[in-house]
Amino acid sequence: MKHQHHNHFINSDINAKKTLIVIIITLFTMFAEITFGFFTNSMALLSDGWHMGTHALALLITFFAFVFMKKYHNSPIFPNGTYKISSLSGYTSSLFLALTGLFVFYESIVRFFHPINIFFNTAILVAIIGLVVNGLCLLIMESHQKNNQDYNFKAAYLHILTDAMTSIFAIIALLAGKFFGLYFLDPFMGIVGGSLILKWSFSLIKQTSLELLDINCKHKNYPDEHNHCFTH
Repeated sequence: MKHQHHNHFINSDINAKKTLIVIIITLFTMFAEITFGFFTNSMALLSDGWHMGTHALALLITFFAFVFMKKYHNSPIFPNGTYKISSLSGYTSSLFLALTGLFVFYESIVRFFHPINIFFNTAILVAIIGLVVNGLCLLIMESHQKNNQDYNFKAAYLHILTDAMTSIFAIIALLAGKFFGLYFLDPFMGIVGGSLILKWSFSLIKQTSLELLDINCKHKNYPDEHNHCFTH
């Protein structure tokens, strides 16, 4: 048992360091995009910069949860350990993720019926910058994400993954609109991306809720036809 707890906090330290690196990269990109967007009057850059800021906030929640868990893991204040802080942080971050998904889905529906002019060159540049940054962050986190049951770290990883995914969808849609006139693909890809974000966020909300509530989902009375906690 002590060996498991020791490994748990070693993993938490590694996760915390990786998360901090990703936060620094995200904040640097956010300030660069906001500054460049201000001087060039580019709403695309400004909006993406503030969007990166929401992810930085969620990542900060993740990082401080790691710090809090390490600080109080032997404290009598938490007689049962601090592992549930990871689930609570993951739950909170997944709510931010769900709100992002709802916003993307809603905006895409609105723009599908009320299209606006798109500045393709600037928008493509922003999407490529976002993809490169998020790709770098995923590489930093990926090596420790496999078989990782840390919901706190998993939530942070999903924030970056969904951002990278929406950048890919955006690039495909923008290139199709710029070169082939398929303007409807921009909001359509937004709907697809928003739906996937909502699916992933609700999955994480369910996983973390089960752990926070100490639900024995293998019990015969658990209201699930397959009698298991969750299918990953």
